[in-house]
Amino acid sequence: MVTRTGSPVTVQQILQQYHRASFHPHVQRVMMQLKKCKTSELGIHLYKCTDEDCAQYKYLYHGCRNRHCPQCGGFKKDEWVEDRRRELLPISYFHVVFTLPHELNSLILGNRQQLFKLLFDASAQTLLQFGNDEHHLGAIPGIISLLHTWGQDMCFHPHVHCIVSGGGILPSQPGGEESGVRWKNAKRIKDNFLFPVNAMRIVFRAKFLQGLKSLNENKLIRLPEARLPDGTGYNLQQLINILYKKKWNLYAKAPCAGPQQVIEYLGRYTNKVAISNYRIMDNQNGNVVFKYKDYADGNTTKLMTLKGQEFVRRFEQHILPKRFTKIRSYGYLSNRGRFMRMEKITAAMDIPPHPPQVKTPWTVRLFEKFGIKHTTCPHCKKESLQLIGVNYPGRLVREIIDDS
Repeated sequence: MVTRTGSPVTVQQILQQYHRASFHPHVQRVMMQLKKCKTSELGIHLYKCTDEDCAQYKYLYHGCRNRHCPQCGGFKKDEWVEDRRRELLPISYFHVVFTLPHELNSLILGNRQQLFKLLFDASAQTLLQFGNDEHHLGAIPGIISLLHTWGQDMCFHPHVHCIVSGGGILPSQPGGEESGVRWKNAKRIKDNFLFPVNAMRIVFRAKFLQGLKSLNENKLIRLPEARLPDGTGYNLQQLINILYKKKWNLYAKAPCAGPQQVIEYLGRYTNKVAISNYRIMDNQNGNVVFKYKDYADGNTTKLMTLKGQEFVRRFEQHILPKRFTKIRSYGYLSNRGRFMRMEKITAAMDIPPHPPQVKTPWTVRLFEKFGIKHTTCPHCKKESLQLIGVNYPGRLVREIIDDS
């Protein structure tokens, strides 16, 4: 049983203690936002209890809203999960993970934007190619892909999780409505997955390496400057030849228990980077201790100890490029015309259309998730809080109180 050795430790506390400067301006900005999140530096909403016997103030500090922040994004994740639930169909869904070999890590770290995109493209094209093959599905499946760059030990481990529909769409039948669609269910599933895993592994490897070679030929990536022991420079073609001979890691899970479970699983990764606060067990004497699962030892939960600076270094590796999209959709779930396409699919399957999206206020989500009303005073427990001012950086709280 792994237990904490002291008071709860957060990622923010560790960054505030050990982070000094980052190697890239974008990474530096992100780290500074995480360090300031929900502190007075980002401002507050100021509330006052209207009960005369209490009259206490409540300071609600602003979050940074950065997608890498362990403290922010909880409600955004819930909203994303609800939106995806509305798109679910009464079919089976499958989970496959495409992983890049560790030999590519140094190249990827220097070309994140290009090679993360190539990872998305190669994995999606592989699934769509097998989906279009009449021997497997013979239709266009729906795919949701999510980039994941870390392992349990926080080391750099780029891979993409894909949720694939057990069926797909076909063009309308001859003589039918030109804008209509037909639905085709998956054929008999062999080895508990939609497509043959070993064949997908080979196709994925070829697509990624061909894309990598093309990027290099068009001078769209930078090669590492590190020299090999024999004094020669980085040889990309030699690396590609080696990787063609290597068996790539492609992991396909058995069909999930139901579509709700699929979305819940993927939702855990939409607003999570490197490590969650609950896994951090201790921070003393310059060392950070956190728990992790050792997959090589039967998923046993163990403790890992890192120097504070090393913890920060590993965390920084997982800061995504600016404006890079980490969740992407393909097939019949591709963004263009998605809403209209889903209406046609439900009509073709003779099921009720999906309900429209509804924007739920954060006050409602707060009550639904934690049973807390934002107007409840933490001192007298009455619903008597009233907003009297908002403080942003550069304006003093006392000025707000005077203005109220």
